[in-house]
Amino acid sequence: MALFNRKRTAETAAPAATATLVADPALAALTGDYTIDPAHSSIGFTVRHAMVTNVRGSFAEHEGTLHLDGSDPAASTANIDVKIDSIDTGIADRDGHLKSADFFDAEQFPLMTFRSVGVEQVGAETYRVTGNLTIKDVTKPLAIDLEFNGAATDVYGAQRVGFEGSAEILRSEWGLTWNAALETGGVMVSDKVKLTFDISAVKAG
Repeated sequence: MALFNRKRTAETAAPAATATLVADPALAALTGDYTIDPAHSSIGFTVRHAMVTNVRGSFAEHEGTLHLDGSDPAASTANIDVKIDSIDTGIADRDGHLKSADFFDAEQFPLMTFRSVGVEQVGAETYRVTGNLTIKDVTKPLAIDLEFNGAATDVYGAQRVGFEGSAEILRSEWGLTWNAALETGGVMVSDKVKLTFDISAVKAG
C-alpha cells in the first residue's frame, strides 16, 4: 500500500514526466500531525570495524514529529532530535569513547538533529526525504529513503503509521575523523556509516 498513488490518465499516458500524484482516499485520511513513539521506534547505525566486521549500535533516546500530507507529499515534513549520550553498542567502554571528544563530543554537542526540506515519491511504496543533518557543529544535506509500512489503529485507539529506511554518510564530513591505522593496512573504523530508521508515529488528537 503506497502513501501516494501515481495515476496515469489518457491525456498524460505518453510523457511520464507529466503524470500526476492522486491521493488514495483511504490514505489521504492519514493527513495530519504525528509524534514519533520512541518506545516502538529505533534509530541505529552500522560501521565497519578493523576492515573485517561490522559494529552495530543505536540511540535509545530520541524524539520527533511528522506532518503527513496525503494530497501533496511535498508538503510533508519530518523533524528528529537524537540524544547522543544515549548511544548503545553493547560495550560500555566503546560507548564512552564514542561520546568523547574523539567522536561525538556529547558533553558539548548533546543532540544530533534532522530537519526535512522536501519529500518525493521514488517508487510504489518508497519515498525520499531530503533535509539537513546536524552532528556536532556541522550541518550537511542528507537524503533518507523510506518505505511506508502501513497504518493501523492500536488497542488504545491511537492511529499509527510506520516507516523504515536507511541512508549512508561519510562520518568525516561531519567532523568525526578519529581513526587508527592497522598494522596489516587499512584503518580501525570505516568512514562510511549506514544509518537505519524504524519509525512508529502516533497521530495527534
